[in-house]
Amino acid sequence: MTHPATVADVALAAGVSRQTVSNVLNRPEVVRPETLSRVQAAIQGLGYRPHASARRLRTRQSSTLGVRLEPVHGISGAVLDRFLHALVESADERGMRILLFTATDVDDELTHMERLVEGSDVDGFVLTSTFHGDPRAAWLGDRDIPFVTFGRPWGLPDMDAAPHPWVDVDGRSGLCEATDHLVAQGHRRVGFLGWPSPSGQGDERRRGWQDAMRAAGLPDADGLTSEDDVAAATRTVAAAIDDGAGFDALVCASDTLALGARFALGSGVPVVGYDDTPVAEALGISSVEQPLVEVASAAVELLMGTGRSVLPASTGHRLLAPRVVWRG
Repeated sequence: MTHPATVADVALAAGVSRQTVSNVLNRPEVVRPETLSRVQAAIQGLGYRPHASARRLRTRQSSTLGVRLEPVHGISGAVLDRFLHALVESADERGMRILLFTATDVDDELTHMERLVEGSDVDGFVLTSTFHGDPRAAWLGDRDIPFVTFGRPWGLPDMDAAPHPWVDVDGRSGLCEATDHLVAQGHRRVGFLGWPSPSGQGDERRRGWQDAMRAAGLPDADGLTSEDDVAAATRTVAAAIDDGAGFDALVCASDTLALGARFALGSGVPVVGYDDTPVAEALGISSVEQPLVEVASAAVELLMGTGRSVLPASTGHRLLAPRVVWRG
């Protein structure tokens, strides 16, 4: 029977001391680059995994990140499931665990976060679904609790200079790409269906549509808004048609809205959604796909740097590009 690799095995394979291996695992910044690469290669080659419980006792850290499991709204709730799955895998590669918790609203979420911090149950948090006036970042920042957000700090004058790390997907470029493609196919009345403003993500996606229409010298007045609900989206688009709107195509801020638009327009008018959910795939609706594996990996990297514990203070951001999945 093959025994799991130990620190001594890694040290022998890399030709270094056990302390150097420990530094690579816990304080890589103090190790010379060539030594770091050699030890990391030995770790990977031997399949060595640090003893998590011993490390937690030594560092007094839980090796756990807290994430709120949000209520599912519309058919795009599957996106959060995919992100959480990718986040668990990315965290596990660093010896970290994910602790999921539920909350009825933001105030309840803050209460849960306070309990987790007071109980030393987590080392930091990954926040999702950021919004204008979001109080969570300030609450964590005031207490020097490490965290990263999936979503921009909407409302800050300069989001690139935010005092905390964030990762997001460039919805503006995704909707711009989708609209450009439809215009190139000869469509001239490309409408937009989004959420009521202010909505950080929704407003960004609307701007992507506007940018493409204006660049093509086409009117961008056909912007509709609806709650993120299939029936509400159907009613909104049907009412616009009754009022004389004639759409060659429609781009939407979510797959939920796109499905509602499809019911109102029929299959003869191209509709593009956002999030590339299983529903969009099953019904042949084109949609903008978010790179969720890359989002999760970037979130963990921003929160942990190159080490195996969360950083006491971190800044920086990543804005990742989506891609349009065309169907039909």
